[in-house]
Amino acid sequence: MNESVREVVSAAIADGLKDPRVGFVTVTAVETSHDLRHAKVFVSVLAGAPERAATLEGLRASHGYLQARINDELHLKHTPQLEFVYDETTDRAMRIEALMKREAELLGEKAPEAGQERPPEAGRPGPPEAGQAHSPEAEEPGPPELGGEGASAAAPGGERGGGEETGA
Repeated sequence: MNESVREVVSAAIADGLKDPRVGFVTVTAVETSHDLRHAKVFVSVLAGAPERAATLEGLRASHGYLQARINDELHLKHTPQLEFVYDETTDRAMRIEALMKREAELLGEKAPEAGQERPPEAGRPGPPEAGQAHSPEAEEPGPPELGGEGASAAAPGGERGGGEETGA
């Protein structure tokens, strides 16, 4: 139900809102109450704080139109009362990325670009190269009490721990 409401609200904002305060908005998620009487609509706004506040105010002013669209398209017994909330996920991700770049610069490393993996640490193997399969021979042998090399972590009897111990 959350995804259906999100799709209807997203389409209604993109197609039908005429409020000039509403800028570029992405509906990131919707959380409906169990009785479907209330829905939190999480939105991301590509703008500064003043424009973000104006956009949220425009969305709140348009709640009647948006609820009518939900009712028209989803035919619910009760149309949820919409509450618009700014989704800070993108802001947090950008802040974390900036902190990681700053830390890398302080350590004298080249910071990885967004979406790239960090280079392997010294003494620690990286992922297999393209075209190179992962080989079990490259792994370290298991502990002797589990049967040494290639032994399973399973306990006797095929169970993984948590079972009752029996004395012998």
